Amino acid sequence: MTTANIHAPLGAVTVLRVVDAVANVKNTIVEWYEARETRKVLAQLTDAQLEDIGLDRSDITKL
Repeated sequence: MTTANIHAPLGAVTVLRVVDAVANVKNTIVEWYEARETRKVLAQLTDAQLEDIGLDRSDITKL
């Protein structure tokens, strides 16, 4: 019985870590931007509209 060589090529792990880091940065920026857009839209609602969806003005800054 032979044992397969399961080692990754030299540098493959480093490349994977760099790609993962870039993807994580991108995801963080996208999440920040979406939260920012949500806050902008909610800030334009009236107090009555916010109450209808179970929020008040102080909740907007927590998003």
